[in-house]
Amino acid sequence: MTETTVQSTPLEQQILTREARIGVVGLGYVGLPFLVEKAKVGFHVTGFDRNEQRAQQVRTGQNYISDVKDEELRDVVERGLVDATTDMARLADMDVIVICVPTPLDQNLSPDLSFVRSVTEEIARHIRPGQLISLESTTYPGTTEDVLKPILERSGLKAGQDFYLAHSPERVDPGNKRYSTKNTNKVVGGNDPESLRVAVTFYQQAIEHIVPVSSAKAAEMVKVYENTFRAVNIALANEIALLCDRMGLNVWEVLDAAFTKPFGIMPFYPGPGVGGHCIPLDPHYLEWKAREYNFQTHFIALAGETNRKMPEFVVEKAARVLNMDRKALNGSRVLLLGMAYKGDLDDYRESPAIHIYRLLQEASADVIFHDTWTPEVNEHGVVASSVDLTDDLLDTVDLVIITTQHSDVDYQNVVNRAQRVLDTRNATRTLSGKDRVVML
Repeated sequence: MTETTVQSTPLEQQILTREARIGVVGLGYVGLPFLVEKAKVGFHVTGFDRNEQRAQQVRTGQNYISDVKDEELRDVVERGLVDATTDMARLADMDVIVICVPTPLDQNLSPDLSFVRSVTEEIARHIRPGQLISLESTTYPGTTEDVLKPILERSGLKAGQDFYLAHSPERVDPGNKRYSTKNTNKVVGGNDPESLRVAVTFYQQAIEHIVPVSSAKAAEMVKVYENTFRAVNIALANEIALLCDRMGLNVWEVLDAAFTKPFGIMPFYPGPGVGGHCIPLDPHYLEWKAREYNFQTHFIALAGETNRKMPEFVVEKAARVLNMDRKALNGSRVLLLGMAYKGDLDDYRESPAIHIYRLLQEASADVIFHDTWTPEVNEHGVVASSVDLTDDLLDTVDLVIITTQHSDVDYQNVVNRAQRVLDTRNATRTLSGKDRVVML
């Protein structure tokens, strides 16, 4: 039996020799780390962003993403491997174009693909034969095939015949010290077999392990399932926290004991809500798409409902804690410790602390916050600046709510000085003198 030899394409040869020019559209938490990883292995990479200030920072080697090492960005810039621009016409010069733009939800929890559509239309204006276009932005299954492909084919070129089209969902965990772009397994799905092969070749050059799947649609489903899995399990932990509150149990004690079981369980913990770009948003992409098939995603809907009501629960519990000292929420001075959605991170997108802050304001509390990682916030109608965490401040506030666990906060001093502490993150679990601490 004769073995069929697959002839490599000119683009694959350019990729293997590092001659392929790479364009990364969107220089945020996904795009910039990816750009640096590609440049580190010898590719010439151009970043594209609407924000001229951000493009200028990249051109001059000024880092603004915590997951990127300052010295690594400076090194690839100094070696002439990295450039950045707002000029979308330069997309025509790229051999591979990777799309890393935001995919938010609108006010009705429906997907907002305006950024993806806008970028794809720009690419369509400048597309040429032989290019690979890969979407990394998280989205609902079918986006690459139903949205990107028709826009790109308006150029007269055909996917799988004149250009290659793929989806490879980002897997970024901001602040994770163990897993980076390079050592996180990379799922890749193509519009067609040849697009898949070219995309796999491309991603293999800078990422340790590639996981090919049968289609771009399958790759899109992988991503939304991953985040839905987390959302549902976090919601379960939050619901147990609500029940434990009613029953007078310490949810952290219960969960820590449960997680000692060596099989059949995985640790997920409650908190004041969920934040970041992924967990609060991505499951709703799947929920929205499922309606097209007359399918109700009950777990996703319930998880979203449970997680979204946690900030309200925190504020309601804050009122109960203040009542212990015969104080009302109205007029009390409340200090939130942390506005970032995650510890030791400068990202406050969809942070539950933002919602807690707003709800406290609506209850006429005198609310302030401290967070050296996010000293300024402007989201969902909350515009505020961090205050210094001094002993005088801790002595005078009526209640401290720990909303984010940052390593640069002396929680023992907070516990020692504050009149009351509501701990939503279990940050005080090993501390002494916890008689004034109330857990979530």
